Amino acid sequence: MHGFVPEGFFEQYMSKDNWFAVPLSVLLAVPMYANAAGIVPVIEVFVAKGIPIGTAIAFMMAVVGLSLPEATLLKKVMTWRLIGIFFGTVTFFIILSGYLFNWIL
Repeated sequence: MHGFVPEGFFEQYMSKDNWFAVPLSVLLAVPMYANAAGIVPVIEVFVAKGIPIGTAIAFMMAVVGLSLPEATLLKKVMTWRLIGIFFGTVTFFIILSGYLFNWIL
């Protein structure tokens, strides 16, 4: 067993044919934790496998900005309500930018 994600999962569900690929990519990124430099090779593989650039960029931004460890760090300086507003706003704009990049490119 190589991992918990079946082979071809990302290519199947994050393809350009799925209208929900951008929000799904954001949702899948939340439990992950990586820095911006560490996620770039993953994004390169996604794009090489045919995942649209906007969907890949949305995934990358969500990994860096919406991770669960990020929320625990923010809890030290913010209330849960403010963290929810922050995550909701950032999620909305990441999804919007993902669709925008997919539309333009």
